[in-house]
Amino acid sequence: MSAPLFLVDDLPAGASCTLDGPEGHHAATVQRLRVGEGLVLADGRGGTATAEVTAVGRGSVAVRITTRAYAEPADPRLVVVQGIAKGDRGELAVQAMTEVGVDEVVPWAASRSVAQWRGDRGVRARDKWVSTVREAAKQARRPWLPRVAGDPDCSTAQVAARLAAATAAFVLHEEAGQRLTAAALSRSGEIVLVVGPEGGISDAERDAFVAAGASPVRLGGEVLRTSTAGVAALSVLATRLGRW
Repeated sequence: MSAPLFLVDDLPAGASCTLDGPEGHHAATVQRLRVGEGLVLADGRGGTATAEVTAVGRGSVAVRITTRAYAEPADPRLVVVQGIAKGDRGELAVQAMTEVGVDEVVPWAASRSVAQWRGDRGVRARDKWVSTVREAAKQARRPWLPRVAGDPDCSTAQVAARLAAATAAFVLHEEAGQRLTAAALSRSGEIVLVVGPEGGISDAERDAFVAAGASPVRLGGEVLRTSTAGVAALSVLATRLGRW
């Protein structure tokens, strides 16, 4: 079993350190790490350090650094514009997409989104996505922490602008004639993929995205839920780009 990963603000400069706070509590109390067991510290910006537990305290562990490494950022970056969904479907989507390699998630207030992120509710909802990304990245042992876009609910116009700036842009749509498995991909820059909410993408939204340079694509004959479409599409992209 691979060593558990814990996120820190900055990697220790010296040969040893104490992991405390929420991560230390998780290591000592939840994971119940013992002296001699290994773990990985990551700063979420590509830097990692393998370490060995030398002592266990109340809500903290002391560790000795054994090796250090740095992972280059992904290129191309995989960005998913995720239509805001009701209930926990959005969080399920974000969790799974983080595990399979998304580099950024953009919450999109689509016209058919049942849930609305406004005011404090929007901030809280976005914070849940950030927390979900963090925990999923740790589970997947990712050295880079995916970003959740700053706006709690990007508008269609903002999404169109993001698509226009991308090196490749796609919109998942059940009526598209082209399959994602055959679409031309960029090998650098940013690949942006739009996933609609439960009710799908409206004609006006699709037209706006196509006008911005995005290509409508489909995965197959099945119509997937908003919580699974993004992870399925990312799996295709990860395979075609050689990540998998």
